[in-house]
Order: sequence, then C-alpha cells, then structure tokens
Amino acid sequence: MKNNDIKVNAITQYLESHSEPEAGRYVFAYTITIYNEGDEPSKLLSRHWIITDAEGKKQEVRGDGVVGEQPHLLPGEYFRYSSAAMIGTPVGIMQGEYQMVTDNGEVFETEIAPFTLAIPRTLH
Repeated sequence: MKNNDIKVNAITQYLESHSEPEAGRYVFAYTITIYNEGDEPSKLLSRHWIITDAEGKKQEVRGDGVVGEQPHLLPGEYFRYSSAAMIGTPVGIMQGEYQMVTDNGEVFETEIAPFTLAIPRTLH
C-alpha cells in the first residue's frame, strides 16, 4: 500500500457564533473526507494535526482515530467526519497525517496537505 492511495480532502467554515474576535478566539469547523483509492483495505489508527495561526503559534493534536472512530475503508470507500479547531488569529493553517494500517499489517502514514482556516473577507 502506498500512502498516496489514501486521499484526504478538507472543507472549512468559520463559526462566527462560537468565536470571540475581541478575545482572540476564532473557531473553525472542518469536514474531512478520506478516500481509499488503493486496492487494499485500510484502517485509520491515529491522527496528528499541526495547527498554526498567523503569528506562528502552533498547536499539536495527537490521538487515536478520528471523532472516536477508527474507520476501516475498503477499496473505493470513503469516510467523512467533521470537527473544529480554535486559533488566536483570523487566519491559520492545519496540516498533519493519519497513521493507517492495511489488513495485512503494513503500517503507513497518509499526509494531510496544509489547508487554510480563514474568516470570510466580508467579516473583516
């Protein structure tokens, strides 16, 4: 299994009602879709996120699975989930990786390419 057989797509949304800009608190929802484009079933074991705000402040998040699950994806299947992140500036970046394992025990990392967290321009 090659790590590029697992594709990760992210969509973000600013949660104005949960944010307090005057207090340096910007909350963003993100929806992740994980696609198995390979030919081997794979299970997501753990996640590692690096969340960086516009001032360079980093938060690292590590844990088992995603949203309490360790999805098992057959070839052609996908898993979608939503979560949220809070940063101290109106713009930031998230990136990281998932640790995966194939049904035959091969462990590999799937990179999550950087994606932007940003409030809509109309709200500045």
